[in-house]
Amino acid sequence: MLDWEQAQLDSVVSDVFGYHALQLGLPQLDALRENRMPSRALVLDAASGASAPFTYPPGRRENGAPGPAGVGGSGGSGTFGERYGPAARTTLWCDLLDLPFEAQSVDLLVMPHTLEFTRDPHRLLREAERVLMPEGQLVILGFNSLSLWGARQAFGKMTGRPFVPAAQDLIAFTRIKDWLKLLGFELERGRFGCYRPPLDRDNWLMRFAFMEEAGDRWWPIFGAAYMVTAVKRVRGMRLVGAIKAKKPVLAPGLAPAATHKTPNPRI
Repeated sequence: MLDWEQAQLDSVVSDVFGYHALQLGLPQLDALRENRMPSRALVLDAASGASAPFTYPPGRRENGAPGPAGVGGSGGSGTFGERYGPAARTTLWCDLLDLPFEAQSVDLLVMPHTLEFTRDPHRLLREAERVLMPEGQLVILGFNSLSLWGARQAFGKMTGRPFVPAAQDLIAFTRIKDWLKLLGFELERGRFGCYRPPLDRDNWLMRFAFMEEAGDRWWPIFGAAYMVTAVKRVRGMRLVGAIKAKKPVLAPGLAPAATHKTPNPRI
């Protein structure tokens, strides 16, 4: 699944231009590696950073506890917030529900499975809408509840052993579309993938490899993962200049056709 998602991201973000691009969560994917914006950053919180620990600088040791939020680069003291990030990438540690960015300051925002691993997906989407510039692009990846993976997740939650360790329930593609429309986004494209059953053996995965091509053709909405690309639309105003006040036009009155003269009494 990570291979499929990485391929989809590489093809989408390569054509997005601007100055600032952000990836929220899931450091296992380098969502911005094919993007050419000058300022690209990976934004993590304590939970997403702990899910895939980065490599510490040489000669440093992990202190075992999350440190204060900060920016990680190619050097540092080896604290939790100063680990190495991807090449040519800045790593920022903060609360994803309270992004430390100005409104309308980001051109591209990628959220790989971030909505499923946050405690408040609606608030996270509102934060994404706030920091995105008009005509900015939002890319969302998630698990599809209408799939074999979603069925196993539902059965696992009933038995107390969920298949996907998400903080929230898996969000259906149709719900994502409704949430985006309410926030003023316009959907550009959607893509489904990973149709094979959730098996953990390579030989069985190879036996069901035919389902990838068949599912992409016959039952595309039942893929285990989906990717949604949306554009932030803002209604604009057209300047027409100063409005000139016109004098009111009086209604025409009746005028006599001839002047009536009073006769002189002396004659």
